[in-house]
Amino acid sequence: MLELAKLVRQSIALDEQITRDRDIEMSRQQQIENAYVALDVELAEVANTSEWFKVWKTHRGKADAGQTPMETLLTEYTDAMDFFFLVSAKKTWTHLIMLKEEDLTTLEKSRPAKDLDQQYLILKRMLFNSHFAHRQEDFRHAWRLFLKWGLADFGFTQDQIQAAYEAKRQINLERQANNY
Repeated sequence: MLELAKLVRQSIALDEQITRDRDIEMSRQQQIENAYVALDVELAEVANTSEWFKVWKTHRGKADAGQTPMETLLTEYTDAMDFFFLVSAKKTWTHLIMLKEEDLTTLEKSRPAKDLDQQYLILKRMLFNSHFAHRQEDFRHAWRLFLKWGLADFGFTQDQIQAAYEAKRQINLERQANNY
């Protein structure tokens, strides 16, 4: 099961550690904008890794060395998830991230999207609305759409997402310890 509160706390702790260790000084607005840009880039990496939009390609999905395309996609998905957490923390919207177990189960049982291009563009529009118009409801909707992507469209289980997130967190901690 996805332990969203735990993952959000881990994300905030890593961000605070990096900010402190690297002596990064940015205004609150700069931090928010930087987190949105990072989230935007990570969402593009999810799309690029899955290659759903490459309709001309017979075999879709990129794989990192030693991984399957699905394992690589899961890693990219959790990278994007981390920046959802960071944006929510910077905007003080972490309450929008917290979903009940039954909400997650409902998302898991959702019908996969017929048009991932459309879903992607909607998600991006919602995120940009949440930033520029300060619309919490758009952020909440984008977050749920993102979770549906992972659970229904890509077919990841909650346990797979949780484990992949925590594995990536370990990599990030090691990177910081090794002057990444």
